[in-house]
Amino acid sequence: MKLQTILISLSIIFASGISAQEKPQQWNLANCIEYALKNNIQIQQSKVTLETSLVTTKQAKAQLLPNLSAGITQSFSNNPFTPANVYSGSYAINSSLLLFDGRKTGTNIREQKLTEQANQYAVLASEKSIQLSILQSYLQILYADESVKINKATLDVSKFQLERGQSLLKAGSISKTDLAQLESQYSTDKYQLVTAENSLSSMKVQLKQLLELSVTDELNIVIPELNEVDVLKPLSSLQSIYENSLNVMPALKSSKLNIQMAGLETRKAKAGYLPTVSLNASVGTNHSTVSSFNFGNQLRDGFNEGIGLSVSIPIFTNRQTKSTVEKAVLNEKTSKLNLQDAEKSLLKEIESAYQDALSAQSQYLAAEEKVKALQTSYDLIDQQYKLGMKNTLELLTEKNNLLAAQQNLLQAKYLSLMNGQMLNLYQDLPLEIQ
Repeated sequence: MKLQTILISLSIIFASGISAQEKPQQWNLANCIEYALKNNIQIQQSKVTLETSLVTTKQAKAQLLPNLSAGITQSFSNNPFTPANVYSGSYAINSSLLLFDGRKTGTNIREQKLTEQANQYAVLASEKSIQLSILQSYLQILYADESVKINKATLDVSKFQLERGQSLLKAGSISKTDLAQLESQYSTDKYQLVTAENSLSSMKVQLKQLLELSVTDELNIVIPELNEVDVLKPLSSLQSIYENSLNVMPALKSSKLNIQMAGLETRKAKAGYLPTVSLNASVGTNHSTVSSFNFGNQLRDGFNEGIGLSVSIPIFTNRQTKSTVEKAVLNEKTSKLNLQDAEKSLLKEIESAYQDALSAQSQYLAAEEKVKALQTSYDLIDQQYKLGMKNTLELLTEKNNLLAAQQNLLQAKYLSLMNGQMLNLYQDLPLEIQ
């Protein structure tokens, strides 16, 4: 336990000094998570709570030891009918040792140890939560970045078509209405690009906040090359994912500990029916100016020792003990229900992520086929438009259909990646986006 305390203390000291360390020049998912785990305020708060529980455990163990106290009393008195003033003093050392309290103290120590473990799981739960938030934020940036690239390419095409339309208008090959449509499309695509760039900037701000970075810190995101293999990676069975998560998720482990702690609370409550036995001992002496003996002789003659055994037997406590036991039993039932609820909630989350991952993979394949088909169709219509066989409206309609299909493909791609990596987190597996 001492080693554990030292390690936790060092982690807190290390985290407090992280600001002095050099930050990464390029941020990928791995170093984003690593940095966040060392700097996130919620995680540091949970570690402080863990440190507090360690101190409480030490305090609980100390209750098995005898206490020791010393007392000194000095007094002055005056009798108005005599000219003498009286000074007196008493000195004592007292100690007591708890011999039996229905094993309440021992049970309390066990409960505090379980509280330590629960707080350790709370730290892990905080870390798991920040990993999930970083993952979501990072993938949103990748999505927004790719969306910007698509919109830039679309705007380049619109600009080229507008410039070509202006030339065709001068040559009398198209009408002003056609040119107006091209200008409108160019403005729309320009607006879409600005919107995509703003979304990317917003996503980066969110990630900076999760990383606890300052306003002046730069956030240069590494954009990995993600291919179809990453998107369509086969998933394990839903049953195996759920069973693995039941064994590793900190929240569930903490709920199981809560059941044990509730059982110990019931045992402590029942100890209220039992007597308490304590051993008491004391030594002391006194002196007074009334005595004719000198100070040293008085302390010697007044020296006294005492030892005793005290027993407290509860007979009638106004139903306090019985009510405490009944509440503790009900709390046990509540803890068990909370565990069942946590398991059901986890199952719902995993089922949703699993189904979303499968759906996104299917949508990705369908969207990929649709993009290929629309790209071929657009290229043909563009050629026909140049030959005067298609009008401007038909060209722009097909172009917008292609852009929509590209965005759908992009959305399916990152939904698949997101939910696949979330399933890894539920199983405490490493994230696979580098």
